[in-house]
Formats: sequence, C-alpha cells, structure tokens
Amino acid sequence: MTIKDIARLSGVGVTTVSRVLNQHPDVSEETRRRVLAVVEEQGFQPNTNARHLKQQTSASIAVIVKGTMNMLFADLVERCQQLLQDAGRDANLYYLDEDANEVAYAVQLCRERKPLGILFLGGDLEFFRASFGQIGVPCVLLTNSARELDFPNLSSFTTDDEEAACRVVRYLAEQGHRAIGVLGGNWSCTQIGYRRVRGCRRAFDELGLPFDARRCEPCRYSFPDAYDTTKRLLERCPELTALFCISDVMAIGAIRAIRDLGRRVPEDISVVGYDGIPLSQFSLPRLTTVRQDTQQLARQGVDLLLRSLQRPRPPVHAVVPFQLLPGESVAPPRGATHRPK
Repeated sequence: MTIKDIARLSGVGVTTVSRVLNQHPDVSEETRRRVLAVVEEQGFQPNTNARHLKQQTSASIAVIVKGTMNMLFADLVERCQQLLQDAGRDANLYYLDEDANEVAYAVQLCRERKPLGILFLGGDLEFFRASFGQIGVPCVLLTNSARELDFPNLSSFTTDDEEAACRVVRYLAEQGHRAIGVLGGNWSCTQIGYRRVRGCRRAFDELGLPFDARRCEPCRYSFPDAYDTTKRLLERCPELTALFCISDVMAIGAIRAIRDLGRRVPEDISVVGYDGIPLSQFSLPRLTTVRQDTQQLARQGVDLLLRSLQRPRPPVHAVVPFQLLPGESVAPPRGATHRPK
C-alpha cells in the first residue's frame, strides 16, 4: 500500500494525501476525514524515516498562498511556478485561509521542511512584525509592502493600492456618481484592504464628498461572501448608484446579487472591481477593474529571491504600476446631466 493507492481509494490527488498525512492546515475537514478513513481502513503506515530525510535535505522554495479563493493569487502562483521551474528550482505550495497566520506557518515550515527561501503571496504585516524574526532564509512578500518592517531578509513587491483605489473613486465621480459604496476586505491597518479603503477616503476628501461608513462593508475574498454582503449593503443603502469592490471576485459576486435583487448593472448601479483577473474580461457585463501586473510582480519577486539564494542582498521594496481598465459595468447614474472633472 502506497500513498498513490490511498489517493486512488479516497478520490483525491497524491499531493492532498501528503498534506493530510503531514497535518497541513490547508485541507478541508471533509477531505481530511475521507483520506484518514481510507488510511485507517487499509492500515497504512507512512514511512516517517523517509519523510524525515526528505525534510532535512529539502532544496525547494516554499510558496505560501494566503486565501484559497483569491483568483489573483492563482495567476501569480502559475507565473511563479513557471519562473522557478525555468530556473531549475522546485516549489512546494501551501494554501492557507485568508485569516490564518502565514508567518507562524512559515516558522513551522522552516523548522520541519527547511526550505531554501519563501515566497509569500499576500500577508498581514502584524503577523510579520510579531514573529518574522524567527525566519532566517531569504523571503519575498508579493502584493503587500514590508518596507516599514525593515527585516534584512524580507523584500516586497506590490501595487500602490491607495492610489489605485483613489483613481477608481475619481473615475466614478467623473461619470456623475455621488452615492458610492465600498465592498470588501479586512480593514485592519496592516491589511491590503485598509490601504484601498484609505484611498477611497482620500478621493472623497479631494472631491468634497462625505465619506459615509454605512456605505462600506467588509467582506472575505469569495463569491458567496460577496453575494451575501452586497445584499445586506444594498438593503441598508438602496440609494447607492455605484459600488467599488476591492477584488474582482467580490465584484462578480456583487453583480450576481444585484441582478437577484432585481437591479441591473450598469443601468441601475455601476460596479468596479480590482485585480484584473482574466475572468473579469469574460463576465457579463465586462468588468471595469484595476489591473495588477502579475507578470511583473512574479518576475521581480522570483528573480530577487533566486539572486538572494546565491548571496545575501539588501532588501528591496518596489511598487509595480497598475492600470484602470474601463469595461461595461460602469455608466453615468440615471438623471446625470454632466460628468464633473
């Protein structure tokens, strides 16, 4: 009986079985129970000696992905894996819940697996501030800036989220919108969502518009949560004529909720997303969104990490340009007679 047999009998992949046997948290409870039931039924005993030897001689890069439903990270993972493969490096992927402590998990990985380096896709700076000092290998954080933390082995590449969100609100105002809602994210000051909300507030101030906290609603990065949260927000604030969602996944979930409430996009309410995932350009209507340059994020992050493996380098913290992509999901509100600049 091998791990491949366990995978076949439980109807999951070999990698998933391995994660269950190694007690990784990035497996659903249902899948974990199914795999462990087969293990118990077959009397399977993992070869702990071989696993220990593999852990001690690991020559791979750990890629820790924060959020299982963030489709931007799916694109980033694919690009990072290809770049690492082209460089002759193996990558081990670890998916965590968006509320999990990615740094504590990385500390555990360094003790047990001894990766050569770590790529963090997403992260809460508070977790880094609290325990990243226990990690000694080169690390790169993508989509959040670690500049303020000043760790010698931690670099970061991100988008200017505050400026991009500010640009979105100005764009909606130019279309004539005044009642603008904001959907999504964890608003802790160490989270990406906070910077996007801060950009919205800055734009409201610059435009002389009041920032109404009732029109803002935190939300997880998932279609179902965005759907439910949009319904609550619009029931509370039916006067909204535009909704800025801080991810494309949220925007697509929001559009479905708007339609199910009997309203139309963009005729009754305009919607803007954030990320520029491929699905955004195939949604109906085609989504207006902020495109993050995943190609540059992946290339710069992987390149720096690989160079840091060869010899220690000072940390780099860089901002990658974004692009506001107009689509079909935004139109002037009903009755608008002009588009203020």
